[in-house]
Amino acid sequence: MTEEHQGDPAQPGGPDGSGGPRGWSARRKGVWSRVRLTSLRLRLVVVFGLVALTAAVSASGIAYWLNREAVLTRAQDAVLRDFEQEMRYRAGALPEHPTQDELQHTAGQMANSSQRFGVLLVSRNADGQAVYGSSGGLGGFALSDVPASLREAVDKEQKVTSANEYAYHLYWQRITDGDTPYLVAGTRVIGGGPTGYLLKSLEPEAKDLDSLAWSLGIATALALIGSALLAQALATTVLKPVHRLGVAARHLGEGRLDTRLRVSGTDELADLSRTFNSAAEALEKRVADMAGREQASRRFVADMSHELRTPLTAITAVTEVLEEELEFESGSIDPMIEPAVRLVVSETRRLNDLVENLMEVTRFDAGTARLVLDDVDVADQITACIDARAWLDAVDLDAERGIHARLDPRRLDVILANLIGNALKHGGSPVRVSVTRADDAVVIRVRDHGPGIPEDVLPHVFDRFYKASASRPRSEGSGLGLSIALENAHIHGGEITAANSPESGAVFTLRLPQDTSPPTEDDDDAGSGSPDDAKGQPG
Repeated sequence: MTEEHQGDPAQPGGPDGSGGPRGWSARRKGVWSRVRLTSLRLRLVVVFGLVALTAAVSASGIAYWLNREAVLTRAQDAVLRDFEQEMRYRAGALPEHPTQDELQHTAGQMANSSQRFGVLLVSRNADGQAVYGSSGGLGGFALSDVPASLREAVDKEQKVTSANEYAYHLYWQRITDGDTPYLVAGTRVIGGGPTGYLLKSLEPEAKDLDSLAWSLGIATALALIGSALLAQALATTVLKPVHRLGVAARHLGEGRLDTRLRVSGTDELADLSRTFNSAAEALEKRVADMAGREQASRRFVADMSHELRTPLTAITAVTEVLEEELEFESGSIDPMIEPAVRLVVSETRRLNDLVENLMEVTRFDAGTARLVLDDVDVADQITACIDARAWLDAVDLDAERGIHARLDPRRLDVILANLIGNALKHGGSPVRVSVTRADDAVVIRVRDHGPGIPEDVLPHVFDRFYKASASRPRSEGSGLGLSIALENAHIHGGEITAANSPESGAVFTLRLPQDTSPPTEDDDDAGSGSPDDAKGQPG
């Protein structure tokens, strides 16, 4: 027996409890699971019922057959024994050629024996004509009531001239007239006396057998019901631990790693519960170790990003001076070292973008990223993003003015910069950007005209640090741009999806709610972002 004792969120009246809609749905599902055709509970009940039905029907059939033979044989033997005695002592005392009155009188005496049966005596007079005598008169028991096969068997019986054990050879047969069973028998008297036939109704015995059949049928039905109840009880006993084990496994799969089963007993289910608890404990320990390593890794990235930011600020300032000298004071720098200076400026800018992206990622991981919401004209925001990066000639904008949404302008700029910049890098110009409304949401699509995204790369385009170098040889980013764009969409309650256009190129679809609520104040890190971060350089 097992019982779950940890990690059960369902409380009565709560959102998952039995008092709420989800609890009612869970109860309906539980009831349905007990009656569905594939249910183990139903199969156990059906198997038990079939076994019980087979056993009960077999036992009832055997009992009925044995009792039927016993009842009929006992009644039949008593009647035949009495008839034989009557034939011996009464019919045997008749003269060789009895009259009809004598036959009828003797038949009446024979019928009044203890067994109370009808008698028909058949003899011949001196002229060889058949003479009949019946216990019920001429309108009673007649020769036509005797089956032809029985008459033939009696007629063929050889006359015995001396007494022996076979002197009275009785022939009998059970027949049914209407719904009433009868016993018919016939024999011939020793020495050529009259032939006698009897007719005995077996209706009392048939009624007794019908009562027995009803009793056995009721007993069979009770046995079937009892077996069903027993199967239900047994199924509950067996399946309840299995159900608890299934619930515990589902909770474990949902991430509640502290779920354990209470173990009692020494049967196989108890061993299975112990195995489950051991596996859950090992999994919890493994996940805890991985979570610790991940936390340490995130802390290391955050610390290193902050540590790098201070010297990088000084380096950036120097490179900006060098860049100004290259642009505005031509000839002030030795031409031999000018390529090196340009490389330093470029790589410093790239390093600065990487550090800012890492810091942004740490904010999302730490849960400190917040929104600073404002009413934004989406078309104006896209235009400002494109204009700030000098992409006007490379982007084809299809956006109707007047589509407003309550969004964080800085984070929207980061999303747009990464999506459009990514399209320009890997798909080439022109890049088409369109804006539409759909179900209280703003949908922004960014489509390029490149070769598209390979099918094996599509599931990973938003993974951190993922680069499909074989398909995008020109990529020089950090591999964080699209993941940061996705995080910014999620914090708005939106989503970004990537797909390939049926014509050509890749299509990134950004869906943002028009009213992001509740609005919250941004924290120091997220609100103050660096100039480069505000520009949203694509990664």
